[in-house]
Amino acid sequence: MKIDSEHLEILALIVEKGGLTEGADALGKSQPSVSRTMALLEDRIGAPLFEPGKRPLRPTELGENLARLGARIHALNAEASRLVQNYRKGHAGRLRIAGTPIFIDGVVSTLIADFQTRHPEVQIVQSYGYFDGLAASLRNGTLDMAIVPLHQGSVPADMSFVPLLAGRNVIAARSGHPLMRRSTITLADIDPYPWIAPPADSPLYRDLQRALKSIGKEDFRVSFSGGTLASILSILAGSDALTVLPYSVVFLMRKMAGVDALRLRVDHPDRQLGMLSFNAASPPPSLRLFAGFLMDEFALLEARIQHEGQVTQRRG
Repeated sequence: MKIDSEHLEILALIVEKGGLTEGADALGKSQPSVSRTMALLEDRIGAPLFEPGKRPLRPTELGENLARLGARIHALNAEASRLVQNYRKGHAGRLRIAGTPIFIDGVVSTLIADFQTRHPEVQIVQSYGYFDGLAASLRNGTLDMAIVPLHQGSVPADMSFVPLLAGRNVIAARSGHPLMRRSTITLADIDPYPWIAPPADSPLYRDLQRALKSIGKEDFRVSFSGGTLASILSILAGSDALTVLPYSVVFLMRKMAGVDALRLRVDHPDRQLGMLSFNAASPPPSLRLFAGFLMDEFALLEARIQHEGQVTQRRG
């Protein structure tokens, strides 16, 4: 026997309100309409729902048990409605993002934590990759957004790119490194120290080569290579090795990881960190919310970096 769940919800409200008239008012229906619904339900189950002649209205044992089920159905329907509304507004659902490891671990992950504090029902599935692989994942629908460093002229025609932060690299070392105490650093000063190289297939590895070439250092001795950001920071903190990192990563990780930037200018990459998406995709509603959040947070980060730079110049 199949029972209309809506009839059970109406029964639950009648029992809760204590009468047909009161239940009808709460439902926004007429009392005769509600009475007919209850009569149909009684015919369906073949038993009375209310004790005859009782005032106020009193449910039978079966009527009370069915009303209890109706209340549960009503609560589940309300929860389902809330879930749908939250999904449409971007406050719930799954979001698949990926990006280059250094930026994802050094900058974006800290922002994800803040985003999920505000929107705990958005599940973020995060992975790593570089441009070619990430572009392929965007096109085949296994990725919603890639956060990558990219030159505007390199954006594929079928994709959109929203810049977040201008490229700026620095030579990083532990906070207590001997070179940190020097206001002026020459090529001869850095010559004795070994280098940590990012993964060879990463844009940052090419940045390392370009940055050192810009200060006249064609050859460099690599003591460690290919690690994650966590391992790079660990090696930096425990040795006198040097490396090239995005300044945004050093800026955010310096207190936690005990690293800082040397006062030595190097060439910056001609690209920007930004959000890459596939134009033909049908993104989840949460993507728009997350993208807006990232734009606001990176604007604040850029303002913090510029403010500190101005303070440092005044002190110098």
